[in-house]
This record gives sequence, structure tokens and C-alpha cells, in this order.
Amino acid sequence: MPLHDHKYIQDSCNMLIQDELIYDPSSLEFEHQQLHSKLNDEQKNVYDIIMNAVNNKKGGVFFLYGYGGTGKTCVWKTLFVAIRSKGEVVINVASSGIAALLLSGGRTTHSRFHIPINLNENSFCSITPGNDVAALLNKASLIIWDEAPMMHRHCFEAVDRTLRDIILPSDNDKPFGGKTIVFGGDFRQILPVIQRGNHLDIVQASLHSSRLWRECTIGGPNDGEVEVEFPEDVIVPSMGDHIHSIVSCIYSSFQNHLDDLSYFQDKAILVPTNEEVDAINDYLLELMKDEGKTYLTSDSLCETEAEDSFEELVYSPDVLNAFKASGIPNHKLILKRCSGHVASQYQPNQRTMQWY
Repeated sequence: MPLHDHKYIQDSCNMLIQDELIYDPSSLEFEHQQLHSKLNDEQKNVYDIIMNAVNNKKGGVFFLYGYGGTGKTCVWKTLFVAIRSKGEVVINVASSGIAALLLSGGRTTHSRFHIPINLNENSFCSITPGNDVAALLNKASLIIWDEAPMMHRHCFEAVDRTLRDIILPSDNDKPFGGKTIVFGGDFRQILPVIQRGNHLDIVQASLHSSRLWRECTIGGPNDGEVEVEFPEDVIVPSMGDHIHSIVSCIYSSFQNHLDDLSYFQDKAILVPTNEEVDAINDYLLELMKDEGKTYLTSDSLCETEAEDSFEELVYSPDVLNAFKASGIPNHKLILKRCSGHVASQYQPNQRTMQWY
């Protein structure tokens, strides 16, 4: 009888590899066709370059740079669906847990690569040749690393050193052991956090300052401008008064539902700046015909009235405002307004915030 394939037996017993091979190829192929048809020309160019490196097993380091909302995650999905539909392994990682949730089978980089917490310029990941994680990385056709600009350059260098050490056949001349790896992110968002660091410290800790940056293949310039077409059914028509138009659309018959709590529970207006929030709130408040009431609020006891430090601990801002809201009788405190400019005496049932 022929001998069993040792490599096949080893992969079958490696649960990390099996977890990456549980996908249904036929359903992934259908999903890939749908995703690929939605890519724009720039995204298709990125897709073609990376897929060419994967299919030819040439390896390479790529960086997909773009503003938030320009479709980086869409490119990731198309890439890993295309490769997984062929029964191959894709490692999806991200620098934060939230970003990792957006990727199928995503893990944080520290979790997947066993990156040490305390790093220096000579660090290695805690992966030994021949263990299950090393076998998984050897089998991977592509590594996608999202939100890369958040990480310290020592993280990338530690992963590079480790992959050069564990990838077989050994190819120490190529970055990351000859694996195809794609970084992505936006350098205008969160950069590496350096404790008590100045601007220069942060720049020196970023991926830009790593020796690996010159190995990255980066696309052409991106000015951040893109045309987006919205379907007609999601556009609120306006004749000039935009606030009136959007309020009339979302909160139709607003004045007739002021006492209906359920009317406000399933509606919301989202805007990008606090100025627009204030403008919409002011407009809605003007539509209310009822007379407003004033409720007082405070952040601390007046220093001249606090008898000791224990009393300051007992009367936290939450407790102070709870006393005022409840209108507890025979309770008198001297309170300081949040602005810190005026001290006023509190009496039961006195108020300081406008409420309708």
C-alpha cells in the first residue's frame, strides 16, 4: 500500500488550517462574481495586480491607501472571496478588534501573529518553525492587514523577521518570506500611540519610517475626490431651506406627536458636525408651542459650603442632579454652575436646563 502523505495528514490535524478551509467554494464563486462586477476601474486595477502576484506565487508587499469610505474593505472582500473559492487560505488581520470584525475570519494582528507586547527593533513573533501557526502561514496564499498605519513599525519588522524564519522553502532575500501581503489604511487617521511622544516620535514609529516601506508597491496619487451617485429614492428634495426639508421628511406632522414617545423612537437625523446638530435642534424647538422650563444643573458642591472632603465624595454630580430632579423637600445645598463663573443657592424644585 502507498504511504500516506505526511503533509496532508499534518494539515488535516491542524485546526487553524481547517478553520480557513471550511468555506463553500461554489457559493464563494457566486459571491465573487457579484463583488467583482461592482468594482470601479481603480479598484479593479488593484485587484488585478494583487491577484497576479498571488496566482504566479511571486510574492510582494502592497499598500492600498485611501480615505475612509473609498472602498478598501470592498477590495479586501473581493480578494479573499476569489482566493478562498479556489480552496486556498487567506489570512485576514487588522490592527484593531473593530476593524477585524469587518473581515471574514478576521483576527487582530497581535492574536494571529503572536506579536509581543513589548517590542524593540530586534523582536520576533512568538511562533516557532513547525508549530500550527507556522504551518498556517506557510499555507496562506495572501495576507491582508487592514488599518496598518495604527501599528508601530516594530510590529511589521517583527512579522517580517518571523516569516523569513518559518516560511519554507526559505527565501530570506524577500520581505515577509516571499509571501504576498497587502497593507491598507489611511495615514490621516489614528497613527501609532507613543506614550509622551512628540510629533517626531510618532513619525519615526510609523510604517513610513520602516525599512519595509521601500518594499511596498503603492498605487498612483489619490486626491481624495470621488463622485458618488445616490439613488433618487434616498434623496430629500429641497427648495432652498434644507433643514425644513429634512425635518418635514423625517418628522412629518411633528407638532401633532409631541406626546407620542413611540413617534421619536424609530426616527433620527444624522449630520456630520455639531453646528448642524444645533441648527436642527433649534429649529425643532421653535416648532414646539409649549412654554419652556428651566432646570438647574451643577458639577460640584460650592467649596465654601463643603464641610469636609468626605462630603465632596458623597455628593457626586450624579447625586446632586438627582436631588434636584427629585425635588426632595428640606434639602438645601449651595451649588456651583458647570461654567464655574457663578455660584447660586439651590432650593428644592429649582431648575437649570431648558426642557419642553
